[in-house]
Parts: sequence; C-alpha cells; structure tokens
Amino acid sequence: MEFLDLAAIRSVAGTIKLPGSKSISNRVLLLAALASGETRLHDLLDSDDTRVMQDALRTLGIAVKPDGAATVVTGAGGAFPVKTAELFLGNAGTAFRPLTAALALCGGEYRLSGVARMHERPIGDLVDALRGLGAAIDYLGEAGYPPLHIKPAAINAGGQVSVRGDVSSQFLSALLMALPLTGRQTTIAVEGELISKPYVEITLNTMRRFGIEVTRDGWAAFTIPAGAHYRSPGELWVEGDASSASYFLAAGAIGGGPVRVEGVGRASIQGDVRFAETLEQMGARISMGENWIEASAPSGGKLRAIDADFNHIPDAAMTIAVAALFADGPCTLRNIGSWRVKETDRIAAMATELRKLGAAVEEGKDWLRVTPPAVLRPATIDTYDDHRMAMCFSLAALGGVTVRINEPQCVNKTFPEYFEVLSQISR
Repeated sequence: MEFLDLAAIRSVAGTIKLPGSKSISNRVLLLAALASGETRLHDLLDSDDTRVMQDALRTLGIAVKPDGAATVVTGAGGAFPVKTAELFLGNAGTAFRPLTAALALCGGEYRLSGVARMHERPIGDLVDALRGLGAAIDYLGEAGYPPLHIKPAAINAGGQVSVRGDVSSQFLSALLMALPLTGRQTTIAVEGELISKPYVEITLNTMRRFGIEVTRDGWAAFTIPAGAHYRSPGELWVEGDASSASYFLAAGAIGGGPVRVEGVGRASIQGDVRFAETLEQMGARISMGENWIEASAPSGGKLRAIDADFNHIPDAAMTIAVAALFADGPCTLRNIGSWRVKETDRIAAMATELRKLGAAVEEGKDWLRVTPPAVLRPATIDTYDDHRMAMCFSLAALGGVTVRINEPQCVNKTFPEYFEVLSQISR
C-alpha cells in the first residue's frame, strides 16, 4: 500500500492559485460538445475526472484538443455523432450521470460502466425519469445501479417529467443539460426536498453561458424552452474550485494564516464559497474580494463549536468535520445524508478516521457530531479511494501530530498537486 507521511505542521501562511472547478469543468466540456461551434476553454481542471469526461467525448466523436494552455472543443451541434460505444467512466459522478441522460436521448446504443464503487452509487431515480420520457435503459447488474445499457428509443419529449431531488442533485442537473437535445419544451418537477441546490445553480449558470435560459418555479419545477439549442460562447474561463479552497481556508483558520486562495470570491457561481461563512461563524477572520478569499485564525486562537445545516455545501462540509478537531466544544453537522452515496459512505468513513485521532464521534443517518480530544493522537488515515478524505485529514497535522495518509494518489481525482501545494504554505 502506498502512503504519505505528513510531519506536524506548526503554522501556515501564503497565497494559492486554485485549480479549475471540477463541477464547472465537466459541465462546460459536455455542453461544449453538444453545442454548435468551437469552444475554447481556459483554466480547465486537469484531473482524473475531467480526463474521463474528455476521453468519453472523444469516443463519442467529439474533437477535444489541447491548444497551448487552453482546451478546444468542436461541438456536434446536437446529439453525439457516434451511435455505438462502450464507456468506462471510473468513479466520476459528474461524468456518469450527465452522460447517461444525454446518451439516452441520442438514439444510439451505449454501455456505461465504472469502478466498483460507481456500481454502488445509486442512479435509479435518473433512470426512472429518463424511462418516463421513453428512454430504453437496462441495468447490467443490480437494479438501480450502474453499469447501464442504453438502447435506441422513441423519446416522448414535451410535457412534464419528474425526478427525486433528495438523493443527488446530479440527477436534476443531468436532465437539465440533456433535455435541450429534444428541442421540445419540457418541465422537470422535483419530488421531495432538493439537496445541494448550489450545484443546480452552477448547472443553470453554465447552460445560460451556452445560450439556454431555464425558467423555474423556485426549486420545485424547471422548464426548458422549446427550440432550445446550445451555442458556443466562443471562449470560456473556468473559475477555481471552491471545494478545494476549503482545505486551505480551513488551514488558515486553524494554523494561523493568513492563507489566501485566488480563483474564487464574491463573483463565484459556486455555492461552496459559503464555506468561508461557516469558518467566520467559528470565529475565523475572513476577508474576500471578487476573485479571492483569505482566512486567518481567530484572535483567541481556538475555533468556536457550531451546530449547523450543511445541505447547501455537502462536499466542503467534510472539511468542517476535521476542523471540528480544533473547536472549543462538540460540533454537529446536519442534513449531510448525501455523504452516504458519494465516493464512499462519507459519514461512516469520517467517523472511523476521526476516532483514530482521538475524537469522540456520534453518527446518524444524515448527521455527525464531533467532540474534539484534549490532545490529538498520531494516526494512519485510510482514504477509501476518496480524494476528499485524503485532503481533509491532511489538516490534522496542524494539531502537532504526524499523520500517515494511505493511498494519497486518490487526490488525482480532482487535485493531483494537493500535497505539494499544502507543503508550500506549511511551516
């Protein structure tokens, strides 16, 4: 087993330019592929998940080529030209779910698979919605889960389709991005509470950049207009990854700071920038510009304990669970049920690994309570092939202990240079 030993970190300070947002990168790659015209993408994230998406698009007949520091995508102006393909999509939910929806409406035959964990991540609600439109999709393993076999079908677009919103917002985002392929006005009705709303905002904002304005009734219904057609904006810049920013901002809040991240700020379209508000509630000193955020430790040194709802920032909330080790009392994270169906069962994984460091941890179906120890213990952290586990738990080294990260290469999913960048601001 590969591992990385992190020595105790006394303090952190410095400035970091963030890699491109994974959520935005894979959305703009897909929409550029479906659009008419050529799109020049700047600051696209280079990671396992975005490479998976680019490889899939090339297999489907889309020209995706590097051009200096940019990536140029020549769109199909509608459905993918290749009508028979097998795609291996790793553990990239931001590729698997949207491609499932788009391919179901393309009139071809496709087989989609991934790593073992992807075959444990539910997709039944999206499949049910697509079948409601007439799509022909078979499960090749357990019902409700990948791998999938998509076959040509007569799509009954127009009218209304329903999708559950309380398992993953990626199901709604996938439908939103795919339905313009039909050219018909269609309303998506959301059943139940919609989780991770800021990620749907990213989808709507990205679709707008490619010429499609979705109208909506709050968070309950979304309507794609008739005759909608993706058009290339020509050039597009991908903002920095706000989820990745959380680790460095938390480091500044725990380890002195100031730590400044560049690439996200007041102008960001990503909901995870609100992570900074949570740090502020915990007493951290936060300042923000249009394209940067800076964090420093509280004037009193210790972070304040919080009890908060994290439905809006589930990915960044993982960082709060580790920051809780440095709080002045128990921290409770609520409404994080979506953690159960991510790259691993993150509630169970976080509880297990936090206990190794000496924390007392209680967990429920959709909540986690972390009581910090008087003194952190050195620990070997298992990462469960989950990039965010590795990055979150690196912050434990700020507690004056050595931390061993098993399988550190899992950060390649979104941030291959993470540990190198962390070392640059560590003292």
